[in-house]
Amino acid sequence: MSLVLDARQRAMLLEMGVRVWQPLTAPGPQALLTDSASPAPLVAVEPVALPVAPIVPIEAASQPVSPEPPLRTPDQLPGPTRLIELASGIAAMDWPALTETVRHCQACAMCLGRRAPVLAAPRQVSACDWLLVGDPPDEAQERAGQPFVEEAGQLLDNMLRAVGVRRCNHEAGADQGAASRAYLTHVLKCRPALMRAPNATELSTCAHFLRREIALTQPRVIIAMGRFAMQLLLSETPPEQARLPLGKLRGQLWRYAGVPVVVTYPPAYLLRNGHDKARAWADLCLARAVATGNLANP
Repeated sequence: MSLVLDARQRAMLLEMGVRVWQPLTAPGPQALLTDSASPAPLVAVEPVALPVAPIVPIEAASQPVSPEPPLRTPDQLPGPTRLIELASGIAAMDWPALTETVRHCQACAMCLGRRAPVLAAPRQVSACDWLLVGDPPDEAQERAGQPFVEEAGQLLDNMLRAVGVRRCNHEAGADQGAASRAYLTHVLKCRPALMRAPNATELSTCAHFLRREIALTQPRVIIAMGRFAMQLLLSETPPEQARLPLGKLRGQLWRYAGVPVVVTYPPAYLLRNGHDKARAWADLCLARAVATGNLANP
């Protein structure tokens, strides 16, 4: 079969530098059936020469291509890769020293492979009647360097404003009294490279930092928001009670380091279970009664 091209198609092929061959006259069907039919002469159509960009030597290239980086070995991964002893003197540290110690802490396996610990300490010592403790940081909190961020943080901020309180992390709080300040932190400061639940030893190791945070902020009430925060803050409670589900531990007062503790749902849980927001509001009202001294025998 022959390929029939019109003038436009031939021009396009020429522009692309494609050599086109075609017979001078198309043979009839009878000529194709006979072996004696001589083939018609072909005529070459010369292609149009197209400009070619000059080849730039590699040595003269303005931006040479960098070689592929080598694969990282385990000792080159970001964050700590080995454990060292817990720093001494935590109980006497001020905020800058505590922040620096947490930043370099490698006292438990939760630090392995972390990108950065999360401790949003205020710039100066300021008493806060409210101290909220959440579970270990997630990826968003680690990236922001702040506890309770994004939608969960917005929900918590709205709930605190409803009781006349706002977070004091990284704020001087000169226009606030202690009764209207809330300090937010995590029960553990690190998010490990491989996510897993912390064990009791890791919780008790990081509790040294939490106890110093309590001493610096001098809260009148602590709110445990989450399973691991509850596990640590109720460690001074009889085990048969501390093992109860969160829903059965809320609505009453516990104690940690001599400070009343209120157990409630974390804001991330409330985003998924809106029907429990009323219970969380009741817990905040209980905490407010404790913080303002309106509850007998807290």
